[in-house]
This record gives sequence, C-alpha cells and structure tokens, in this order.
Amino acid sequence: MQKNNVSIRRLPQHTINRIAAGEVVERPASVIKELTENALDAGACQIDIRFEAGGRRSLTVTDDGKGMNKDELLLAIERHATSKLAPDDKGQWDLLNIGTMGFRGEALPSIGSIARLKITTQTLGDGGDNMAWEISVEGGEVNRPRPAPRFGLSGTRVDVKDLFYATPARLKFLKTERSESIAISDIVKRMAMSRADVGFSLHNGRRAVLNLLREADNDEGRLKRLADILGRDFKDNALLIDSEREGVKLTGYAGLPTFSRGSSTHQYLFINGRPVRDKLLYGAVRGAYQDFLARGRHPVVALYLELDPHFVDVNVHPAKSEVRFRDPGLVRGLIVGALRHALAGAGHRASTTVSDYALGRVQLGGKLGSYRPKYGNYQTPPSPDPKMQPIIDGIDGFSGKVEEGSENFQDYQIQDHRIQSEQAQQEDLTERPLGVARAQLHETYIVTQTKDGMIVVDQHAAHERLVYERMKKSMAQKTLERQALLIPEIVELGDEDAHRVLARGEELGAMGLVLEPFGVGAIAVRETPAILGEMNVQGLLRDLADDLRDYDEALSLNEQFEHVCGTMACHGSVRAGRRLNGAEMNALLRQMEETPHSGQCNHGRPTYVELKLADIERLFGRR
Repeated sequence: MQKNNVSIRRLPQHTINRIAAGEVVERPASVIKELTENALDAGACQIDIRFEAGGRRSLTVTDDGKGMNKDELLLAIERHATSKLAPDDKGQWDLLNIGTMGFRGEALPSIGSIARLKITTQTLGDGGDNMAWEISVEGGEVNRPRPAPRFGLSGTRVDVKDLFYATPARLKFLKTERSESIAISDIVKRMAMSRADVGFSLHNGRRAVLNLLREADNDEGRLKRLADILGRDFKDNALLIDSEREGVKLTGYAGLPTFSRGSSTHQYLFINGRPVRDKLLYGAVRGAYQDFLARGRHPVVALYLELDPHFVDVNVHPAKSEVRFRDPGLVRGLIVGALRHALAGAGHRASTTVSDYALGRVQLGGKLGSYRPKYGNYQTPPSPDPKMQPIIDGIDGFSGKVEEGSENFQDYQIQDHRIQSEQAQQEDLTERPLGVARAQLHETYIVTQTKDGMIVVDQHAAHERLVYERMKKSMAQKTLERQALLIPEIVELGDEDAHRVLARGEELGAMGLVLEPFGVGAIAVRETPAILGEMNVQGLLRDLADDLRDYDEALSLNEQFEHVCGTMACHGSVRAGRRLNGAEMNALLRQMEETPHSGQCNHGRPTYVELKLADIERLFGRR
C-alpha cells in the first residue's frame, strides 16, 4: 500500500484569496459595504453606487476621495496591503488602535478572485502626474495598470462584474434579485446614516433608489439624514440623545415608545462611525424600553457610540459587524441611562402618528340629506331657546347625572384639587399642555380643550400609567419583601447556564430571588419576591439564563416585576365604562402632566390623541 508522506501542504495564493472571499464576500451587499468603507476612508464627500440584477451582473462604486497613483493601485490588490494601519516609532503594529472603517486589506483581492474587477483611480497630481490609471483582475489573474481617461478631479471608481463567476457554487446560495437588492439598499442606508456629511446615491439600473445630499456635520444635519431614510415621522417623534460617561460618548436619536415597530430591524447602532449588529447593544436598547413597550413591539433608534479604539475590539468578525467591549457594563449602563433619561424628559408626549392616523380615519359629513342651517355656513347661530337650556347644559359631561364618587382618585389628591377650585377657575386651564376637560364620551374617553386644539384621553390607559409609576416609586423606597418556599425549587439548567445565573446571585438576591448551587448544573431556589405571588420558577430561571447568555443582563426578572406591577395597576385603575365628574377628569389631566411617560400606558399604547385646531379647520374646509 502506497503511503502519502505529505500531511501539511501550503495553499496557493489563488486558493487563499478564494477562502478569504468566502469570509468577506457573502453576497453582493458585502461587496458594496467593503467598497463604500474604502471610499469613506479615502475622504470621499460623494459616493455613487449603481448595480444591476441584484448585484450579480454588475456593481459600480464611484467616489471623489483622494484616489491612488500607479504604485498604490498595484499594492491595493495585494492581499493584506492597506493604507489604514501604520507601525509606531518602535515598528509595532497596533491592531487595537483602529480608526478607519476597514484595515485588513482583504476586500479588493478577495473580490478580484471571484469576479471581474476593474479599478480606475486618479489623484489631484503629485509631481506633475495628473494621469488616471486603471487595473483589472479576472478570477484572480492580475493585468498590468494602464492609463485611463479622467472622470473628475480625484477619486476612484470600482467596477465589479459577474460576481461569483469563478466560484459558481456560491451563486446557488444567493437569494432572489429582489432580496439581494433589498440587502444592498439596507447596507447603503446604514452607511449613509453613519456619515451625514457625505452624499450618497443608489441606482438599481432602472431607477434611483436613494439620492441623499450632503448635510451639516451636526445634530440637525444628522436628524435630517435620518428623516430622509426613516421618514418624516421619525423626525417628528425622535428624542435627542447626548450623554457621556468615563470617556464613552453616546449621541443620536430615539423614537417615542408610541412610535414603535413590530420588529427590531429599525434599530441602527454605530460604533466610532461603523454600523454594527451587536447583541449587547440591542439588549441595552431592549432594557431601556422594557418599561414602556409590550412584548413584540420594538423602538426605532439610531445611536452613535464613540470611544477610544483601544476599548473596543472590531476584529472579532471578518465582516466587522460584531464587536467586543473591554467594559461592557459601562457601555450598557450608558445606553440604558441615556435612553431612560430622554424618555423621562419627554413627559406625557405621545407620537404624532397617532393623531395623523386619527385624522385619516375621520369621515366627512354628507349623510344628513339636504339639511342646511338657516343662519349660513359660518355665521354666529342665534341664541338658544331658554326652554332648551337644560339640555344644552347637560352635554358637557358634568351634569347632575354624572357620578360624584371619587374613591379611585383619593391617592391622587382630588381633594386638594377641589380645595384649589377657586384658583383653578381663575387660571385658564386651556393653557395647560392637556387643557381643560369638556366632556366624557361613552364613559371611556375624556375630551379636553387646549389653547390650539383638542385632546381625547383614554381614561383607563392614562390612569393605569399613573398607578404603575406610583407603585414603582413605592417599591424603590422600601426593601422588597421575599417569600420563603416551603420546599426549595430545584431547576436543572446545565453547567454553563447555572454558572452564569449563580454569578449574578447577589444582584438577584437584592431583587428578591435567593439562589444557591445544588450539584452540577442545578440551582435551588430558596426565596422568591413576594410581589410575584405564585409563579413558574422553572420558566423564570430558564428565561433568566437565556437572557444572561444573550445580553449579560438580568432582564427577565425585571420584566416579571414590571408585568406584575402593570397587571396590578391595570386592575386598580379607573375602568372604561365608569362616569367621571369634572373634578375627577381635570385631576387626571393634571396628574398626567406631572407624571413621566404618561403619553403611553404600560403596554405601549397611547393614552391620548391630540388634534390641532388647524387640522380640524382643514377637515371642515376652513383652510
């Protein structure tokens, strides 16, 4: 039998490049990402992108950056050649001090090994060299550079045709043309959101998909860029985020809880200008909004994190979409704190889209036949008949038939409001943010009049939030009571999950959950929070272990607390179907103005809808 004495072989460069391409170039959108990052690193102010057939047939990225000369062009297509890293004075290469979008030097040779690549580049001229140069690579075969016609002052144009033609097996894993086009559009949008000071255009061969002009490099310019991509509604419902802690700075915009979506795809996160999809950051956003949104709803955010490159490792993933922080607790605490501070500052503000939807559902009149008031369209009507006055007095919701009981409002100082009734009469309550109560409809909705419009309040949803916030405040001011289990609950989690949970035992104990190890991979639960009552301990511990694995934070326990508090608040609130008198309604409005997050209930639904007078006048043809 013949033996093969060779056990280790050196791979040829062509095969090495194809292996690298498999890591870097997953689909056409990956090519767009790599080429756009190169353009940004080259100082481009305008990036134009064009593709056909979902990127399979051709991709072109043109920028007005500094460009390359002939020698640099030759180096650009060599593997691990880059302009984005440099040795220090001692000749050491610091792979943690990464201040650019890309740095590996794998993108261009990887693309050239599996497609037909042509690079045309030009500079402003150094030493009288004003020529443009182009080089082509087909399936890994490199041709010599040659002169090319200039196409501007400076910059680079990269053409990629027949992607994966040299590796046809990869073509089978591509999705439909529409899916690949959507992926390209998504990556370009993320890149454009990261740099509002750079103009972007995207064309799919048939029509322009995006055309984003350069914006100012400040908060206003960034918000304008975000509005161009996410829609005008985001601009109207976004909260400014600007916070810093221990050298880590967080800026950006976060949507109101009532401006939520059914998936997390509208959460855009950037680290030092780099778009990322990081589980720690997504978990932090989830933790910040968990108090305001029901499960299955997700906030819309665009957050920009800036920190010393030495404190974040961007080299843990070939596509650089995942990162690792030196101090993840600091980063998570900053994000949660900044978002909650912004949400608290929003007070009772709710999403404008709620009002827009309400206006869109209004049905104009026209079912009353040919009836027209005798006094004309907009003339003042005559004084009512004195005999009809009792009926007119009763339509404001404060008639004698309205129940006067206010037992459910004793905790909200209704008596104090009544004592101050004389002051309230002197004060023009229409100047207040939520106005003055004018009527109650269907024993469920309170209609108020403001200075420039009207508001409809859901009395149950509003009072539910007030009770909930009061319960949370009470819990924070006293020690949480525990209940000892007669027979400890033994939960089998597995060695790794059990270790994660037990490592946070002190924190969980402060929240009322007392744990101790019980053999290999098992945990004994001795005490649980009394407020939770009877509960599924097995399910809670397993969810807790999953969250600790995914987000390194005890989210599920907090969610259990808030779910129970929300349920108790719901049952202890003013129910729909109960009549309220004028004092009760106005007391509810004043408490909403004083309570944070009162624009939405515990489940993320709006507590009120505001209609401006101008919008109402438009409905009746006055404008």
